[in-house]
Amino acid sequence: MATTANGTRASFGEYVLRTPAVGPTIALVVAVVVFSLSTSTFLELDNLSLVVEQSLVVGTMALGQTLIILTAGIDLANAANTVLATLLMAKLVVGGAPAWLALLVGIAAATLIGALTGVLVTNIKLPPFIVTLGLLTILTAVSRIYTGESVPVSDPLLSWLGTRRYLFGGIEVTYGMTVALVMFLVVWYALTKTGWGKHVYAVGNEPEAARLSGINVQRTVIGVYIIAGLIYGIAAWQALGRVPNADPNAYQTANLDSITAVVIGGTSLFGGRGSVLGTLVGALIVTVLRSGLTQAGIDDLYQNVATGILVIAAVALDRFTRGRQR
Repeated sequence: MATTANGTRASFGEYVLRTPAVGPTIALVVAVVVFSLSTSTFLELDNLSLVVEQSLVVGTMALGQTLIILTAGIDLANAANTVLATLLMAKLVVGGAPAWLALLVGIAAATLIGALTGVLVTNIKLPPFIVTLGLLTILTAVSRIYTGESVPVSDPLLSWLGTRRYLFGGIEVTYGMTVALVMFLVVWYALTKTGWGKHVYAVGNEPEAARLSGINVQRTVIGVYIIAGLIYGIAAWQALGRVPNADPNAYQTANLDSITAVVIGGTSLFGGRGSVLGTLVGALIVTVLRSGLTQAGIDDLYQNVATGILVIAAVALDRFTRGRQR
């Protein structure tokens, strides 16, 4: 039994339904146990480190996506935004610009695109799906116009987040992992411990009620898109650390992968419910599933089927939970 917010006792099942991150965490533990028993290499330290590293860039994109989905929005252009930022960073350095300037320009560009998205959604009242679908097409085309081929990155600052260190003599980590963990902690704190976070959840739950209670809905939503854009810019830096090569064709499905991580992590597509902890777990679930099935010899197509089933199940569970809470 668990105690609910109003002091009543609830069954474990009810507690899981009301706490978005609990279910995904249980699913992650079950997946790790299953793959540990069915394969001989899954629990090796090198493999576990690789799993975390593989989830890094998409997981960071999913962090920004979480903020947007909490306001009942969606961002289909986050991966295209990230890719364009990597190209800006790489091309500027190749052209002779200082690496620090190239890095700032790439992150600033991603942030400005986030701000533009927020303005189009709030000021012109366009649906987030349509705005970001249009931006996905535009940014993908701009990236390929800007450079039709990949740009190798050799500058140590741009690839710095890929630097490897070893904890306790055997656990391999990168600076990118550390930066991602810090970002998740900062956003978790902002959402759970500040007035801004309460405003984000309130806007996602019922924007008109939030407006009547004195919350500036427009400013809150624009702020969310700006912060998400900043996060995508840092994801671009992480991408160059992981693979020191800026490619206009990279991360073509990362926008959908980030949405998958958010949804599997228990954040409601209808806004107002979810957590960044759940998103972190969701990103790990997707990577663990792919890694474990690959080591078990399962074809990629069946892996996609399994991921799709998880997404549908997560959304169905969210609808069921919302129905129970009404």
